[in-house]
Amino acid sequence: MSDLVSTERIFANEAVDVMDGSVQVNWIKLVWVAGHGLGALAAVVIYPSFAAFVTFLLLTSVTICAGHSVGMHRLLIHRSFNTPKWVEYVLVWLGTLVGMAGPFGMIRAHDMRDWFQRQTICPDHPAHRAQAVKDAFWQICCDYKMRHPPQFQIEHTVAHDPVYHWIERTWMAQQLILVLPLYAVGGIGLVLWGVCLRVFVSLVGHWAIGHYAHRSGHQGWQIDGLPVQGYNLPRWAWISFGESWHSNHHAFPHSARLGVEAGQVDPGYWFVLALARLGLARNIQSPTSQPPRKGLVSAGGILKE
Repeated sequence: MSDLVSTERIFANEAVDVMDGSVQVNWIKLVWVAGHGLGALAAVVIYPSFAAFVTFLLLTSVTICAGHSVGMHRLLIHRSFNTPKWVEYVLVWLGTLVGMAGPFGMIRAHDMRDWFQRQTICPDHPAHRAQAVKDAFWQICCDYKMRHPPQFQIEHTVAHDPVYHWIERTWMAQQLILVLPLYAVGGIGLVLWGVCLRVFVSLVGHWAIGHYAHRSGHQGWQIDGLPVQGYNLPRWAWISFGESWHSNHHAFPHSARLGVEAGQVDPGYWFVLALARLGLARNIQSPTSQPPRKGLVSAGGILKE
């Protein structure tokens, strides 16, 4: 299919056919999720504790906001702002603790889904077209395998970074850095709350935002000619740290600010601004920092100043 659109990291040739693929179980993912799910159940049923609950909330907030939303998504994947390298490493490491993948795996998963959604046709798996339970299993425990996949190439500065290579090779084992102090302070119960429950809730929560943000909701902008659109989920903005403004993100993927309209809360962007005030973030991209995306049309959205 020679008419396929290429992106910054993904390049398709004439042998690539987006529909020539199938959903296949990733047994490593399945065991990983099931193990944390059983640990999460044990945490709630066998080791209920207010202190453990507070620990779970704090660690989940830090890893999802500073790690996944800011470090992995806005910084590593989209380069929507710059930081000193040591800050970038810390933020990306926190994002790895969310438990989805290492830095290379996260870039690949994000960019492949984005690439599929930019084509004129899109398979059901990357489009989130399946009903909730089936889509949850597909997204969390499976991969969409193509017979002739496109070429995927991460930029040299990331692909050859020894720190990122180490994190990628050991991304599951990175949880041990939390396990040891949690066990020392509160035993196995605190480990189950601070690691297993946190990882399981983060994985399911990430799927839920992705699923419903591609099905229906508020739209400030649309991308003409594409089969998959993004939608805003205002009620989820606080717990997703701004990631639920997905119509906005489809419209302005380069922007560090996802809540681009007046009244749209975006805690992840507030964290970026806090870094900037400390002199740890610069070159922060806004919706107007780059030319409009091809096909972008307003559906009533008004950018705030």
